Amino acid sequence: MTTAEVLSLVGPGLDRVDGRQKVAGAAPYPGDFSLPHLAHAALVQATVAAGRIRSIDATAARAAPGVLAVITHENAPRLARAPGALTMGPPPPLQHDRVLHHGQHVAVIVAETAEQAAAAARLVEIGYEQAQPLLDLGDPRAERIDNGAGRDVQRGDAAAGLASSAVAVDVTYTTPTQTHNPLGLFATAAYWDGDALTIHDSTQGPSFVRRALAVTFGVPESGVRVLAPFVGGAFGAGLRVWEHVVLVALAARTVARPVRLVLTRAQMFSSIGYRPRTVQRVRIGATGTGELAAIDHHGTEPAALEDSYAESLTRGTSVLYACGNLSARTTQVRLNVACPTWMRGPGEAPGIFALECAMDELAWELGQDPVELRLRNYAEVHPQTGRPWASKALRACYEQGAERFGWSRRTAQPRSMRAGGLLVGYGMASAYYGYVQAPCQARASLGRDGIAFVRSAGTDIGTGTYTVMTQVAAEALGLPPGQVRLGLGDSDMPPAPLQGGSGLTAAMGSAVHAACRQLVQAFLDVVADDPDSPLRGCGLADVRVGDGRISRPGEPASSEAYGAILSRHGLDELSADGASARREDTGMEPGIFAAKFAEVHVDPDLGLVRVTRVVAAVDGGRILNEKTATSQIIGGTVGGIGMTLLEETVADPGTGRIANASFGDYLVAVNADVPDIDVIFVGEPDPMNPIGVKGVGEVAIVGVAPAIANAVFHATGRRIRSLPISIEQLL
Repeated sequence: MTTAEVLSLVGPGLDRVDGRQKVAGAAPYPGDFSLPHLAHAALVQATVAAGRIRSIDATAARAAPGVLAVITHENAPRLARAPGALTMGPPPPLQHDRVLHHGQHVAVIVAETAEQAAAAARLVEIGYEQAQPLLDLGDPRAERIDNGAGRDVQRGDAAAGLASSAVAVDVTYTTPTQTHNPLGLFATAAYWDGDALTIHDSTQGPSFVRRALAVTFGVPESGVRVLAPFVGGAFGAGLRVWEHVVLVALAARTVARPVRLVLTRAQMFSSIGYRPRTVQRVRIGATGTGELAAIDHHGTEPAALEDSYAESLTRGTSVLYACGNLSARTTQVRLNVACPTWMRGPGEAPGIFALECAMDELAWELGQDPVELRLRNYAEVHPQTGRPWASKALRACYEQGAERFGWSRRTAQPRSMRAGGLLVGYGMASAYYGYVQAPCQARASLGRDGIAFVRSAGTDIGTGTYTVMTQVAAEALGLPPGQVRLGLGDSDMPPAPLQGGSGLTAAMGSAVHAACRQLVQAFLDVVADDPDSPLRGCGLADVRVGDGRISRPGEPASSEAYGAILSRHGLDELSADGASARREDTGMEPGIFAAKFAEVHVDPDLGLVRVTRVVAAVDGGRILNEKTATSQIIGGTVGGIGMTLLEETVADPGTGRIANASFGDYLVAVNADVPDIDVIFVGEPDPMNPIGVKGVGEVAIVGVAPAIANAVFHATGRRIRSLPISIEQLL
């Protein structure tokens, strides 16, 4: 390709380059590493939600077979609090006797085997001085934090706009606590060599974990190596350095041996964050013809006692529609709960559920088609800043999605469509996610064998990063994908940002593209004064690459293979570095958009809801790999089905203990719950980065819940405003 070549919107559906390794069981996950003299850790967790530890009797645990150490706040060294991802991180463990939430880690046992460690953990006896916990969002004793961690948005006069509206809705929606539950249990293995720490971890950001652990333990960052070449799913749970990661490193230093910990499924519910529950009041006013006069969206969510995470519930509300009067704000309530964290589509998934259900209610009150109402209030520019969008094809998402779905067949009246004895409902919703692009670095090398090695420290949590980065490198170097080897998940590689927020593809892809183009330039520099080279004196703009060669366009004979250049000049390989910067202010606003359409069948006698069809029309910029991008949308849709109909983490209201911390009691969508999911990509490459991508991982789940909930209303005439939608609510 040449630098002036226009990149197509949809790239080839290349099979996953790591697929064979995974199905053969050869992909090394963090829990797979077996190190010499490996010891094992087990956690002791608090059985109360608030108070202090009055006493710890670990006598029996220390005497148990195979036990090497018992570490509590009484003998743990002082540790520093690391800044955390996006300045947020839980405080280091075992630093005080206070209990802040049920399930807090209060001790760690190290033993020869995992079974011995778990058995000894059950022998630790802890006495508590209990306090009355804060567990309810409405508890008047709880500290309330307004201004949504600085994320609130105001414009115009929402109160006046509502007062002058011809038609208005005033509704409250609730969403429950939900847990990430990736299939792979989170695992950490660590060992020290003096002050040098090596750690295998289930993380979405090896470079970030490296920085955090260096601060926590007061060692040079260069002496910490974090490895995570494969992670068995994360959905946002791997965006922090959790307490158990610090405890494993601490345990390894204490016993001077490698130590591994694999969380239990129950511990996954209390140790690695969750999507916090929300209560959201939405008021929308409009003219009699459907122009929005005002939006007032107020969300309330829990926050941990010593944490600064905020869900940003109303971020999408301020962006999606042209409305001059808006108030979008969030209140946090500090409770005795574990730290919440990012979970797929954080903020937008629950926030847009409330907004888009309210828009559907407004459409019903107006007697307008839901798609028509959204088009009538389409934001041609960013509603808050007035600046143009970098790229936005939401209108095409509505139109093409509706056509593919067959929206025109929808009759307006609820309970008016049937299939046999079942009620049929059609629903739709808008989706938005504001992706970020952080700085990233990459390095590319190419040897005489014609194999390129491209690496960056970011990891792949199953999204297809190995595959799409291989494609980017292969395209930039003019090599078949099979001649590109990609290295990921090693903090000793060039630093990369977290894989989250739909930002890694843009960040790493741009860095990989830059590194590979610089590598081509390095070859041109070698032959710049070479009288035997047909490429003598050429720059990047003068050449194209393909079939493992650099050539002059239109001059087939004026080309050279990479290996030939290296051999003639006595070089084994050449390397080059590339980087992408934080997205700069270009005068344009970024955004990922989509429209989701859902069909449901509801049994009127049993209240049973089945999602029978979903169409997702997505504006995700340039799609590097249609197959993996489609897989991302399907996966997010499956998560959205679970969010709407099944998933709810239940805590005992008196103690804060999670009551359903298992796959037997926490329901997730399985094959029988998942219908045909039709994915279409629209739009154009995004100008905010050199490769034109936006990312689709987060927007994949956003909008699914309201589309289904709106379809349930259309089928039944019952408006369900509390997730998950249950049989009991419909009977």
